[in-house]
Formats: sequence, C-alpha cells, structure tokens
Amino acid sequence: TEDPQRKLVLLKYSDGNFTNYMQGRARFHMSDFSLEILNTSREDRQLHEYIVSKGPEEKVWQIQLEVYEPVSDPSIQILGWALANGSCTITLNCTVERGDNVSYSWDSQDTSTSGLCSRNGNLLNLSYPLQNASIACACTASNPVSSRVVAFNSSECSYEQGGKSPVADLALSSLPVPLLLC
Repeated sequence: TEDPQRKLVLLKYSDGNFTNYMQGRARFHMSDFSLEILNTSREDRQLHEYIVSKGPEEKVWQIQLEVYEPVSDPSIQILGWALANGSCTITLNCTVERGDNVSYSWDSQDTSTSGLCSRNGNLLNLSYPLQNASIACACTASNPVSSRVVAFNSSECSYEQGGKSPVADLALSSLPVPLLLC
C-alpha cells in the first residue's frame, strides 16, 4: 500500500469555535480570519493549506510561505581603478554578508551626476572626468522585507605620495530604509 499523506494542523475552526494546535507559534484573528505565524524561521518556508469544510464539500487553498532574512549593512570595495586621458575609471562592488534574495541598485546622491551612478546589479563601473572633484554614489541592497543603503564618495583619482592606490573616501553611513510590511 501507499504511504499516507501526513499534514500538520495548525488550527481547526468549526461552528464559531477554534482550536489552536500550535500555541505560542500561531495566533488566529477571528475578526478577519487571518492566521499569524509567530517567530518565523527559514524552516517555515513551505507550502501551507487553508481548508474550509462544509458538509460533504471541501475547498482547499494552497499558500506558499516565503521567509526572508533581512539584508545586513552593505559594504563597497574598490575592485580596480585607472587614470587615463583625463578621466578616472573605478570599478566598485557592493555586497552584504546576510540576506536572502538580495538585489542591488546604484544611484547618485547628487543631482549634477544623476545618470553617472544609475545601474542595477552589485557592480558599478564608474568613469568620470577629473574636473569632477567629487562623485557621490549610493548602493542599495534590498529584498522583499528590508532595504539598506551605503554611500561611496570619490574625492580624488590620483596616486598617493609614495603609493599606487587611489584616494577614495568610502562613507559607510548605512541608512535603514523603512518598508511597510502587510
């Protein structure tokens, strides 16, 4: 014979009364018939069923629950830079240590350089004339439950005295961006 299908029942509602089988893990709201799963973790990321039975008829809705870890503060690394023909070219990489399904975007923090920093993805190839003394770009790391921003300010593109690395001011002023979760 076939192995029977097993399901874990969180809550049962019948004739105006309900039984919560997951006290401390689930909260039922009779006002709108919603079920709140408390202290979610990645293990809760699964298919759930909502079943309404009336006599011999049963209606079944399947709901895929997704659980995301919020993104951590992003950081920016300079992967490379070059000074040629009166222009500075810098390759920046924006990353986070934690977070699920993270997407990255770049934008300018200054209206005078608005198109210069606008990109999707974690890499930004930035090229600008040396007359621009300072370029301010911001990387946003986000997922469906959170968003964080970090700024990059390039002050010069030249050799330091006695060295061969660019002078760049990395402003790690991460700013949380509030999201409304329903």
